[in-house]
Amino acid sequence: MKRPLVFAGIAVAVLAGGLLAYLGVAGVAASLPDVSSLAHRAPRHTALMRLRAEQARARGRATAVDQRWVPYERISPVLRRAVLIAEDDAFFSHGGLDWDEMRESMRRNLEARSVVRGGSTITQQLAKNLYLGPERTVSRKLKEMLLARRLEQALSKRRIFELYLNLIEWGDGIYGIEAAAQRHFGVSAGALDPRTSALLAAVIINPRRYDPAHPDRRIERRARMILSRMRRRGFISEEQYLVATGVATGVATKVATGAAPGAAGGSTSVSPGWPFATGAVPGMAESSATAPAESLAGAAPIDTVPSPGR
Repeated sequence: MKRPLVFAGIAVAVLAGGLLAYLGVAGVAASLPDVSSLAHRAPRHTALMRLRAEQARARGRATAVDQRWVPYERISPVLRRAVLIAEDDAFFSHGGLDWDEMRESMRRNLEARSVVRGGSTITQQLAKNLYLGPERTVSRKLKEMLLARRLEQALSKRRIFELYLNLIEWGDGIYGIEAAAQRHFGVSAGALDPRTSALLAAVIINPRRYDPAHPDRRIERRARMILSRMRRRGFISEEQYLVATGVATGVATKVATGAAPGAAGGSTSVSPGWPFATGAVPGMAESSATAPAESLAGAAPIDTVPSPGR
C-alpha cells in the first residue's frame, strides 16, 4: 500500500511544480511590454541607452547619443551578411530562439568554466537592448526569451533585423549602423565595403572595448573568418576578399571598375599579412590555429525575405 502512495505523492509534487512554473512564466509574460507598435515606429531610446546615460552620470560625465536611422534597403548588403555570419547565421530560419546554438554554447561554457560563447539570437539581442539591459540573471534571460518570441510573432524578419542594425551599440555613445559607419570610417551605411563591414560585425561582441577602425589581433582574426565565409558562400568575390584582407593591395581599383586583376593598365601588388597579423595564404580555409575562441556560427544565412510580410 505504501508504494502507490509514494508514487501518488511524487506525481502530485511534479504536477504542482509544473503548475507553479507555468504560473511563474505566465506572470512574467504578462508583465512584458507590447511590441506590436515596433512594426511601424522605432523607439527614440532603448533600455541600453538609458543605462549608459545613468552610468555616465554616475561618473560625472556628459552623455551623448549618436543614432541615425537608415532604412533597411540603404544598408550595405555586405554589412548585413557580415553581421548575420558573426552573430546569428540561422536568423532567417529560426523562430527567435536557436536551441542548437544554445546547447553548443552551454557545452563550450561548461568546458571552459567561463562564458566564452553566447547563445543569443539577433532577436534576443534586440529584446535585451530595447527593454532589459545587459545584466546576467535567470529572470532577465527568461524575459529575453519570451520577448524574442513575442517579437517574432509581431514583426517580420526584415523589420527585426532593421531595428537591430539601427539600434545596437557600436561604440561609446554610438548606436546603429549609420552612426557607426560615419564615426568609424567616414562613410554611409550603404557605402560600407567588405573590409569595413567585417570589422564592424566583428566588434559587436564588445563594441565599447574594441575599435573597428583600429582592430587588435582578436578582431582581425574574427574579421578574416567572416570574410572567408562570405567568399566561400559567394557573397563576395575572390578579388574583393583579397582586397579586404589586404593580401592584394592593387586590386581595389579593378574591382571598382569591373576590370580583371592583372589586366592591362595595372598590376596587382601583394603584401602578405597586411593589415592582418595572421598572414594566411589566400584560398586556404581558416585553421584551428587562427580561429578565435568564440568561433562563429556555422549555418549558411539567407539574407532574403520571401515577401513584405512574414
